[in-house]
Amino acid sequence: MERVGGVVEATAWGPGAEWVLDGLPDLLGAGDDPDGFVARHDVVREQVLMRPGLRIGRTRRVFEALVPAVMEQKVLGQEAWRAWGYLLRKFGEPAPGAPHMRVPPPPEVWVRIPSWEWHRSGLEAVRARTIIGAARVAKRLEEEPSEARLRSLPGIGIWTAAEIRQRAAGDPDAVSVGDYHLPGLVGWALAGRKVDDAGMLELLEPYAGHRYRVTRLLESSGMHPPRRGPRLPVRDYQSF
Repeated sequence: MERVGGVVEATAWGPGAEWVLDGLPDLLGAGDDPDGFVARHDVVREQVLMRPGLRIGRTRRVFEALVPAVMEQKVLGQEAWRAWGYLLRKFGEPAPGAPHMRVPPPPEVWVRIPSWEWHRSGLEAVRARTIIGAARVAKRLEEEPSEARLRSLPGIGIWTAAEIRQRAAGDPDAVSVGDYHLPGLVGWALAGRKVDDAGMLELLEPYAGHRYRVTRLLESSGMHPPRRGPRLPVRDYQSF
């Protein structure tokens, strides 16, 4: 894919190539509508000026966004990436034209993954059951990826639903409530102090409709609260 002037030119191959090209504008954020978004804090105004082309893209692949989001629940990113990499290499298919890469397996494959392979990946039974349960209703999720539908599934809470909607639906207002780092980042950037989830939502309330857009901008600002205390250890469920 390359940009020539004001036009993006892309090439795709393999099964689904036409679908990918049809959805490329959405993936690049062409369907994102920032109308009504008004920067009300200096740091937000600065980031808007620095990133005037920021758009919220959407993949249109709900289940493929759900699996990594569930893996990231309440763990360090390194733990989630380790599990994702193991299962992708074990059960994913080689990507067309790039056999060193892997295509995420479809829902029917996730349902059949044996318990010992989940364990070897480092995922405990709770997250494995959540993914398997979602795989069984994946078609319905693709048809209606609303927050209510997502949160009706066992193991899918407000944080996971927001992460899925951000990636798959390009929801500019989906806030990752319950995130370990986000309230501190938002509080520090907008108020000069760390806050909890309730405080974060209060600070973001003037941006209703665009709250995820604001958190994306703040993440790129570099305004993080000072980190104190020991780092969390990387756990290994294979030894449990």
